[in-house]
Amino acid sequence: MTLFRTTADKVVGMPHPELLAEQLQDAVRCRTGHGVSETELKSWCAGLPGFARDLADAGLGGVDMLVEYQLPLTSQRADVVLAGTHPDTGAPSYVVFELKGWSAAHPYEDSTDLVETPELPGRPRLHPRTQVQGYCDYLSDFATVLADQPDPVAGIAYLHNVTDPGAVTELRSSSTGHTARLFTAADRDDMLSFLRTRLNPNSGTDAGDALLHSPTSPSQQLLAVAAAELRERSQFYLLGEQQLAVDLVLHAVEHARGLDTKRIIVVTGGPGSGKSAIALSLVGELARRGSTVLHATGSRSFTQTLRKVAGARAPRVQKMFKYFNQFMTAERNGLDVLILDEAHRIRETSVDRYTKAELRTNRPQIDELISAARVPVFLLDEHQVVRPGEMGSLEQIRRYAKTLGLETQHVHLGEQFRCGGSEEYVQWVKRLLHLGDEKPCQWTGDSRFTVRIADTPQELENLLSLQREQGYSARMTAGYCWPWSNPRKDGALVPDIHIENWSKPWNSKSDRRIGDAPPAPLWATENGGFEQVGCIYTAQGFEFDWNGVIIGPDLVWRDGKFTTVRTANQDPDLRNSTKISDMRFDKLVRNVYKVLLTRGMIGTVIYSTDEETRNALHNLVNENY
Repeated sequence: MTLFRTTADKVVGMPHPELLAEQLQDAVRCRTGHGVSETELKSWCAGLPGFARDLADAGLGGVDMLVEYQLPLTSQRADVVLAGTHPDTGAPSYVVFELKGWSAAHPYEDSTDLVETPELPGRPRLHPRTQVQGYCDYLSDFATVLADQPDPVAGIAYLHNVTDPGAVTELRSSSTGHTARLFTAADRDDMLSFLRTRLNPNSGTDAGDALLHSPTSPSQQLLAVAAAELRERSQFYLLGEQQLAVDLVLHAVEHARGLDTKRIIVVTGGPGSGKSAIALSLVGELARRGSTVLHATGSRSFTQTLRKVAGARAPRVQKMFKYFNQFMTAERNGLDVLILDEAHRIRETSVDRYTKAELRTNRPQIDELISAARVPVFLLDEHQVVRPGEMGSLEQIRRYAKTLGLETQHVHLGEQFRCGGSEEYVQWVKRLLHLGDEKPCQWTGDSRFTVRIADTPQELENLLSLQREQGYSARMTAGYCWPWSNPRKDGALVPDIHIENWSKPWNSKSDRRIGDAPPAPLWATENGGFEQVGCIYTAQGFEFDWNGVIIGPDLVWRDGKFTTVRTANQDPDLRNSTKISDMRFDKLVRNVYKVLLTRGMIGTVIYSTDEETRNALHNLVNENY
């Protein structure tokens, strides 16, 4: 998908350069319903017209320019992809461009992967050649039209405002893959010569069509590749700010070791933004580099699944996956790095009913985690705080770090991989649940993601079953609005979720398989899980191709918006009014449904037990697209 498709000749022929930026802004407004920032407008005006003139001067005015090309199954966009044919083979050929308006750049604290610029001194940026290399690698793997093609993609980072070659000398020496190159305005002629070796001057319409209409393979499932990630090589394609986060951590490790210092990294992002891919990439890379590193979460399901998958053939690997409450007695700075995945689940204290008496102190859990490593890395989504006592947030971490006199660096990710890369769907869910200032709006469709409203739970199950018959994964989840019984004496699960003449059991509570039901921590990933309904505590952190969500009577649509009903909720942690206020309950329930509604990769089917809510959802969701 591309925001705007044109050619260099068309851009050069425009009477005013700002017309292109206006057309791009109109395309954004048409697609998303809102405009773009003044910074982005200025960037388009400053970079694209001159870039088009360069192409025209090279005799490449007829090749397709795919402006703001969105990489398959993500919300990441390359500035421009040129589509044409190779001058030697006649095969489709593509060049990915990252246009930078920097006046100069140099390595950040002697790093080979991070840079800083005079425009934003002291702020680490991803090396532009590394950035475009990531785009090339990702595109080659996910656009199936490029499969089995020899060398179909090249990448260029073009610093079009740099006229002094000495302003970026240090950037040229950093290593990167063979497909990505760096050019400046000072060596414009060399860049144009390189382009002529990759592209014919003929029309690139057919090549552009082939790329835009290419089938895409689904994004790699996190848990299916964890074992290879830890033992062999990187299996994840990290883009933009994801790669920045990894490089920043690797740099922080070397910096802290060399200067005997400590630095905290916080990575924030919504569902599917790649936080756990970053975490596992770091575990693998740091282990290969000989750094002492552990991974920890506050989720039993997530940790046990990672242990099972990552340690399937190497049980020793399982020991690298811990829980947040296992660092009460850890040696100060005993680790180089502690990676804290799902850090929004950090609690006030690690003490529970099983804690030994000598460890029952008032020490905050966050203090234990920060103390344990020279570089603690927190990965979190503040909209996924769903239980009382969970307190992981950027502001809380920053505030506590400040009391310790420690530096905190923050990287923010967007919603990229879950929900088919549809940032529009994630934003629609946030607005639907009023997790922000904007009001609910109609879902008008997105080719990357499907939303359906079911009128009965049986219809929801049937729609998901049809998808499973086609080879897709699927699970059903629900708000915690029904009791959760222990298994019967014969081991059978009790069908606690009764809705009219339909019933299903919750997922098993057991750590063992009961009949066809998988163990509780593995409900989301093992065979048999579709026959039970998962709750927030077993679904959080996982993803399925198709996601069915039952909105229970604790969240109903009244007077044009959702309202929560505390008496309808069955979660023991949320029902106790002495623990949390009504306002806090309202926030947590909305967060629960936000998590449940964003587990799907391809589509979500929604059913509400409340008729008025179902009618409202039908009005809000245009299913005829």
